[in-house]
Amino acid sequence: MQNKTQILTHQQIEQKITRIAFQIYEDNYKEEKLIIAGIANNGFIFAQLLSEQLKSISNFEIVLQELKIDKKNPISNETTLGLEPNDFKNQVIIVVDDVLNSGKTMMYGLKHFLVAPVKKLSTAVLVNRSYKRFPVHADYLGMNLATTMKERIEVTFEKKNYSAFLI
Repeated sequence: MQNKTQILTHQQIEQKITRIAFQIYEDNYKEEKLIIAGIANNGFIFAQLLSEQLKSISNFEIVLQELKIDKKNPISNETTLGLEPNDFKNQVIIVVDDVLNSGKTMMYGLKHFLVAPVKKLSTAVLVNRSYKRFPVHADYLGMNLATTMKERIEVTFEKKNYSAFLI
């Protein structure tokens, strides 16, 4: 049986979503439109929650997209997004994931946006682990957590019962 330690409760995750949304708003208040690209699965769910909060506090036009990446083999498989390069040309883009581990998934997610000139490219994550193999950092961050290489973070976004565990 694996040991599980809860690191974030539902209320804490909601507070972090609210805080990150306000930070995004403060940094981009002059913009009319934001593209929020959530990395498939939990990153996209987190992006949806951030987008909802942003809509409630701002007048941004939010374009929410799911960024599909093969996390196990990102080099061999194409990263897909429902937007063409012209759609995000000269736009503000925020790439979102639930956990930033080594930076590999985020790096391949960011790479997708390098085919067109963008106005600004930022990242948002709920939990940042401190094991970077790639030069990626979180611009908007819920929490930093130092872990061992053997440990992992599990985030769940079940209806009204969000949580994050260290396993």
